[in-house]
Amino acid sequence: MDYPESYELVFQAAAVEDDVVIVRRTDRAGAGGYPIYEDESGIVRAEISDRAEVRMLASGGHQVLLAPTMARPLSGPGPR
Repeated sequence: MDYPESYELVFQAAAVEDDVVIVRRTDRAGAGGYPIYEDESGIVRAEISDRAEVRMLASGGHQVLLAPTMARPLSGPGPR
């Protein structure tokens, strides 16, 4: 299956504009078998299904994982 190379994850922020984080596909897969995406820092990591269902993944201790309100594909499928 082909998956987008990158997504925008949109997180709702109280009383300010929504936070948007761009994540790119890695060569790893999560427990559900879908690709793991991460931002440039490697701190924001998520497994994103073929239906844009997002499961946030901890990248370190003591993280509070919030689910994004939306995942928007930014680019088309790349080679697999």
